[in-house]
Amino acid sequence: MHLFLSCSHHIQKPPLKKKKIKKITLYPLGVITHTYTHIALFTVLPLSAEDGDIKEINITHVVKEGSEKADASQFELLKVLGQGSFGKVFLVRKVTPPDANQLYAMKVLKKATLKVRDRVRTKMERDILADVNHPFVVKLHYGFQTEGKLYLILDFLRGGDLFTRLSKEVMFTEEDVKFYLAELALGLDHLHSLGIIYRDLKPENILLDEEGHIKLTDFGLCKEAIDHEKKAYSFCGTVEYMAPEVVNRQGHTHSADWWSFGVLMFEMLTGALPFQGKDRKETMGLILKARLGMPQFLSTEAQSLLRALFKRNPANRLGSGADGAEEIKRHGFYSTIDWNKLFRKELKPPFRPAVARPDDTFYFDSEFTSRTPKDSPGVPPSAGAHQLFRGFSFIASTLLEEDGSAEPVQPLPHPVVQQLHGKNLLFSDGYVLKEDIGMGSFSVCKRCVHKATNTEYAVKVRTHTCTECRVLLCAFPSQVYDNGKQVFLVTELMRGGELLDRILKQKFFSEREASAVLHTITRTVEYLHSQGVVHRDLKPSNILYVDESGNPESIRICDFGFAKQLRANNGLLMTPCYTANFVAPEVLKRQGYDEGCDIWSLGVLLYTMLAGFTPFANGPEDTPNEILSRIGSGHFSLTGGNWDTVSEAAKELVSKMLHVDPHQRLTAKQVLRHPWIVQRDKLPNSQLPHQDPKLVKGAMAATYSALKNSQPTPELKPIESSFLAQRRVKKLPSTSL
Repeated sequence: MHLFLSCSHHIQKPPLKKKKIKKITLYPLGVITHTYTHIALFTVLPLSAEDGDIKEINITHVVKEGSEKADASQFELLKVLGQGSFGKVFLVRKVTPPDANQLYAMKVLKKATLKVRDRVRTKMERDILADVNHPFVVKLHYGFQTEGKLYLILDFLRGGDLFTRLSKEVMFTEEDVKFYLAELALGLDHLHSLGIIYRDLKPENILLDEEGHIKLTDFGLCKEAIDHEKKAYSFCGTVEYMAPEVVNRQGHTHSADWWSFGVLMFEMLTGALPFQGKDRKETMGLILKARLGMPQFLSTEAQSLLRALFKRNPANRLGSGADGAEEIKRHGFYSTIDWNKLFRKELKPPFRPAVARPDDTFYFDSEFTSRTPKDSPGVPPSAGAHQLFRGFSFIASTLLEEDGSAEPVQPLPHPVVQQLHGKNLLFSDGYVLKEDIGMGSFSVCKRCVHKATNTEYAVKVRTHTCTECRVLLCAFPSQVYDNGKQVFLVTELMRGGELLDRILKQKFFSEREASAVLHTITRTVEYLHSQGVVHRDLKPSNILYVDESGNPESIRICDFGFAKQLRANNGLLMTPCYTANFVAPEVLKRQGYDEGCDIWSLGVLLYTMLAGFTPFANGPEDTPNEILSRIGSGHFSLTGGNWDTVSEAAKELVSKMLHVDPHQRLTAKQVLRHPWIVQRDKLPNSQLPHQDPKLVKGAMAATYSALKNSQPTPELKPIESSFLAQRRVKKLPSTSL
């Protein structure tokens, strides 16, 4: 077993041999930060005697007996997931058995060592890697090398990193934080049990799988590199997350990770870091001496846990005792967590990424995923470095049966349609752009013609990847193309016009027809909700006919620009995006809202179809305050006019869909089971008159205009513009890798 010890220049020669080394100095190295490419490096750090002997064990000669070694030819490069000064990370597909067609993340590096505690120094490296097998830790499946490079084949986590979600959400609810940090605590505890100290815990190193569970990445892996100016850094990683004993070089144990755990908890709960100065030096000073400003909006239990974690004396810090993570688990903040169910992944995550297909990469930076995947030959390392990785190879035991034979793996289906960032195909390869057919705040809609079939479609052209792309790919077989600068969403061409226009122009429209229309729309909304998606802007102009037949089955819901995925269990949406008459009361009050939002909008549509006018706007002369006041109070009339002939079942359904309390509002499933929908044949078939179409549409237009003027539209910017991203500016130098 090779032990690579980087000792400082002040240790006298001859080199230490067969002695118990109490102190060790590691050369200071550079750092990069990116999903899958974060490099956890180590600084010049004298280790205290209490640390035990810490050394770097070379990850070498790790091969599953009786199994073939992997090599680069067994993996097909699909996309670039990340790139930095140390190398690249690719999305790859295995092309050979036993796991053919399986997707992995392939990290290409120049050197990799694993930092472990002295108490496991007698283990072979293969045992250490095999032991790092935990539901909340990224799994290493293969490892191999060429003359100049080292390849690590890891889990591909399609949900991206926690930092990306935190940047979008700004801060999480306490229930969200409790879930993520509970899984994180179990993962950290497993690493600590193996003698691995993480030391650089932060949101970028916490990835999300397709179900929304977390996985730790880059644990204890350090890679050698020197920056372009040949300078050495006295610290590595992100200083804001470092424990005081790491900052002041007093030596550290696993308790340093629990300080970082506290920093992460504080950031997730508040959207800010607990200790952050104008520069690196000031930040270090704050970590060592500043008092913690505790936000009073946090619960008593959350404040108590934070104070227990932010102990500058490591010996007093929660989690530093003999019980380790058990101290964390016993804290009152986690009183509602069933740790056994959590470990078995039986608790639902608060957020489920919108990934419908195996190679979706929405949660990765498009700056990388739009590049052509290419792995160029590496520069051969020095002879000494080459010796360090002689025979490097690793195959995960989970891919083999007990007798060493290959386990059969079902091939993954290849997408029929071109998905985002996939296979380097361009929109222009398959379609011809035609004239504009619509303009929006964030996109333009054009007619296009498919070259092969001469079929006409509509395409929405956006300047960046959007929630709409994720929603459409998650719920519908839409085609999405990305050329790195623009995103093209190909959908059906709506030839039949808007639903409300057609109803108002129709000479004869009955309650029975209204039931058929609502049934079709609600069925679609119910499907969306079953996929965890809310539309949030179901106004009549977003409900169109695909053709001019007028058949309810040809109705389509369009424009998912405001759509958003719901949190899986406990979260409520807070973004105040709405359109005039079709906004629920709780949105106006900026309270949390969920699927009930869409039901409210359908209730407004149903009211308008039956009454012949909108429930909250009487005409174009109504002021915005008047309309919003009526919506907020939930007052509307069900007497007079058409209501004298409309069935009681219809009135009951309208009342339940427009209920001011979202918790008492019907769900989409309940609407579909309502007698007014189920027993359509028994409904009146008499004509429902309506107000003058110009008056109805004029009232709506006036309300939209007034609302737009009174509520300025927020400017949407990419994640890179956020404070969270700016404080972690990533320098991405060019590299030949």
